[in-house]
Amino acid sequence: MKRCMAIMAALLGAWMCAAQDIHFSQVDADPVLLNPAYSGFYEGLGRFGVVYRNQWASVSVPFSTLAASGEMAVWRGGGRRGLSVGGTLFADKAGTLNYGTVSGHLSTAYYQALNRSGSSVLSVGVEVGWAQSGFDPSQAEMEEAGEGFEVRKVHYPLLAAGLAWYWQPTPDFHLKAGLSLRNLNRPNISYMKLDETYLARRYSLFARAEYRCWQSISLLPVLMSQVQGKHREVVFGGDVKWYIEEGGSREVSLRAGVAMRAADALIANLMLEYNSLLFTFSYDANISGLAVASGGMGAFEAGLVYRLAKGNKKTKALKCPQY
Repeated sequence: MKRCMAIMAALLGAWMCAAQDIHFSQVDADPVLLNPAYSGFYEGLGRFGVVYRNQWASVSVPFSTLAASGEMAVWRGGGRRGLSVGGTLFADKAGTLNYGTVSGHLSTAYYQALNRSGSSVLSVGVEVGWAQSGFDPSQAEMEEAGEGFEVRKVHYPLLAAGLAWYWQPTPDFHLKAGLSLRNLNRPNISYMKLDETYLARRYSLFARAEYRCWQSISLLPVLMSQVQGKHREVVFGGDVKWYIEEGGSREVSLRAGVAMRAADALIANLMLEYNSLLFTFSYDANISGLAVASGGMGAFEAGLVYRLAKGNKKTKALKCPQY
């Protein structure tokens, strides 16, 4: 086998063996992307969102990721329980070989109040999906592009499940926490027909609290930890939220904060809420060993979330906060 072909195969094999799922720095702007059990934790009759991420713009072909989601409440039982269904789409592309993944998912979640006041709510969600990963070897510098690869695209099913809990003991404090497990079926993703190349399971733990410390100001600490194979991700930090208008004909708030992805990046977040719309922006400042190779450039994300309300008045699926 030619040297360039051997190098490319080795690099691709290493990439696939250590493959990770698509993920975003805006961990809870559209939380159903993180955990299927969060479907139903929103104000209004439905929630729809889109987020775009562009990483390492200084390289010749930046890494880009796009995700879209939609969910609707399909049944409610007296305000104490309900059922929500939704769907998500992911697409990403990386490098000069256009290595990328496209996937679609359907999810459903059942949520139940654990007490009479509805201050404690438990949700259970499941998700099924289908994905395609592939690359374009025509851009590789070799005598016969794609030589030695059995396939250039792989297709595989995906299964996920999650638990989420919401607790609001007082009007000034609430806590949202969840645990999810993705790639339950550990699909085979090999391009070389190697049975031992599987997409590792991803375990995600997430918690976000909000404390109204003053009339119109809240503090929102956050913690997220994810494990997938040999990869570890820990994000921690907090936001400050200013409720500019609330309780009237308009709901307006501004939120800003900083978080750290341990040993990788500093993340600056900005969110603006106007009635049923939520605009989000974040920037990752690279502090890892790749900062030199990336020219100091990190990643930016921009998103838009829309909550569908009934008429001009918002109605909650459950007694849950605005995120």
